[in-house]
Amino acid sequence: MSALDALFAPRAVAVLGASATPGKLGAAMADSLASFPGAVMKVNSGRPDRDRGFFPTVGEAAASHGIAPDLVVSCIPAAVTAGALREAAAVGARAALVCAVGFAEAGGDGALHQQALAEVVRDTGIRVLGPNTSGFLAPHRRLTASFVPGASDLEPGPVAVVAASGGVNHALAFALAEAGVGLRLGVGLGNSLDVTQGDVLNHLAEDDGVRAVALHVETAAEGRRLTEAVRHLTDRVPVVALVVGRSDIGDFARSHTGALATSWRVTRTALRQAGAVLVDDERDLVDAVTALSRVRLPANPRPGIGLVTAQAGPGLLLTDDLRSHGIQVPPLVERTVKELRELLPALTYLNNPVDTGRPSPVLTQVVERVSEDPGIDVTAVYGLLEPTAVDLPAALTAARTATPLVAVVGGPVEQARLTRRGLGEAGIPCAATPASGSAMVRALVEDAAARTRRDAVLTAFDAPALPPLGPVDEHTAKGVLGDLGIRTPVRRVCADPVAAHAALDELGGPVVVKILDAEILHKTEVGGVQIGIRTHDELEEALVRMPASPALLVEQMAPAGPELIVGVRRDPVFGPVLALGAGGTAAEILGDVSLRLAPLSANEAHAMVDELATRQMFLGARDATPVDRALLTHVLLAVASLAADDAMAECEINPLRVLPDGDVVALDAVLLLRDPRDQGGSDDA
Repeated sequence: MSALDALFAPRAVAVLGASATPGKLGAAMADSLASFPGAVMKVNSGRPDRDRGFFPTVGEAAASHGIAPDLVVSCIPAAVTAGALREAAAVGARAALVCAVGFAEAGGDGALHQQALAEVVRDTGIRVLGPNTSGFLAPHRRLTASFVPGASDLEPGPVAVVAASGGVNHALAFALAEAGVGLRLGVGLGNSLDVTQGDVLNHLAEDDGVRAVALHVETAAEGRRLTEAVRHLTDRVPVVALVVGRSDIGDFARSHTGALATSWRVTRTALRQAGAVLVDDERDLVDAVTALSRVRLPANPRPGIGLVTAQAGPGLLLTDDLRSHGIQVPPLVERTVKELRELLPALTYLNNPVDTGRPSPVLTQVVERVSEDPGIDVTAVYGLLEPTAVDLPAALTAARTATPLVAVVGGPVEQARLTRRGLGEAGIPCAATPASGSAMVRALVEDAAARTRRDAVLTAFDAPALPPLGPVDEHTAKGVLGDLGIRTPVRRVCADPVAAHAALDELGGPVVVKILDAEILHKTEVGGVQIGIRTHDELEEALVRMPASPALLVEQMAPAGPELIVGVRRDPVFGPVLALGAGGTAAEILGDVSLRLAPLSANEAHAMVDELATRQMFLGARDATPVDRALLTHVLLAVASLAADDAMAECEINPLRVLPDGDVVALDAVLLLRDPRDQGGSDDA
């Protein structure tokens, strides 16, 4: 039993605002529900007509049918919805779908209508989907709680859609039907007053008929509750997520690092870390769930793809797209190549991708040999329909492969469509273009890799005690980092210029001189940092240029090297978020940053640098010494561990310099603490 069975598996349904007038919302909804096998009660308080089956109240309709409705579908105006649902709950209704607009999304009185509806939920326990949604679809139950034309014709199948928008829910449902994939459940959440994405995902986790889930996210107000639902669901079935809002910068943080991490970035990071496969548009979303509803690879950090193409040009497109996304297309071992030479003409290319020249009767054996190569985990095949050369569908379905197959089939429109549908029914995901085929393969690979990452153990770290509440200066912040095992420059705190000169004698040049003022976070902007000081005369000149400060910090200069930014802060929705970015202008201009929710595993921390566009700067480009990845992983985990203390609001190392020996040193550090009145609350909004 699921907490949402009354909503998605009701025994009886009542339609509030049901109408016999064509064009009315209540008429369209009643028509859509006509195929539902249980009782459908029509309620119209303004124009009751018992002879035609229209009752003035839910109570009278229930008495007439001899059963209370589990689900009430409300097609009445926002202003009267709360009162009607309270009455329905009193009769025994346990769930409601509210389709009307005019609630919080409309502003003004709409916010009051939504608040009244929330009070009904609180007082009665009725579960509400919406408001402001076109409904949901459960074809296997012949339950079409939607007023969208054609929705009742959708076929049942293994894919569920959970969309922020009712319109997107229906668009994806129709697109899946066009791809030959049926729908298990399609839900448009609307305003998510009560039933949320997390609720629906948890419901799907108990449904054995679901094979893959398409998740459309506009906002993620549930925070970690959503990610926990995704993590729980992906134990059994894959989840593919499309997050809207790439251009929304948002108010992520006050710091330089935080400002780079938009809400869109954090939401994608959270879902990916929970095990979801991420896509960039609705076309890839349909391709991905189509493939994953038919094939799921074992957990694997980097599956290898074998490619067989009967036409070289499209095969090159597929190969190029996969490799450009970092997918491994490994060379075949000599034994496989030798076996292929015995099957194919000498002029064909035989070392992944394998070019057969054109479709031929030996295609089945070629596909089998490639799939048996030890470096191959998925075999993808491209071919045009050329019946005079080979029966392509028969050749693929006859293949006894050692790996799952993905097919890309082109040809006359209707014939190719029927072929793709037939191969899909045989368990072979089939795309129409190389780009779609690449999206399918990438989804299989990313899902396998996601389960590998997700299963990694979170890393425990003993964080030091934070300083007392109040502004924290750079020296104190670096002391905290030092306690975490993070290297910082040798430095001296100086109360006056005399002490600064003594520090220069002790440390030797060159040194950096900084103002030490906890109230000034960006010292360079006020001239508070002077570098390359070697002599006492240079120090005197530097002190004249610097603003007044309670104290000075004199540090040994670090050798030149590429720079990173590392930071952790509390996102208002997802809680602690760790960021690793490229230093300098690359971070700001390119948005070159990798994110993770904290706490995280060592594997996740280790992989963050690989996601930077400028990663080669830190991994040994142009014969430079690469960063010691073990040390960098330690820094990331150590900084993330600070978030375990509720007193921490934000910590940033900017820059973290990579030294010529691969070590890293924190050249500057900011530590911000939270007011005790802000502590102890949930990080989930």
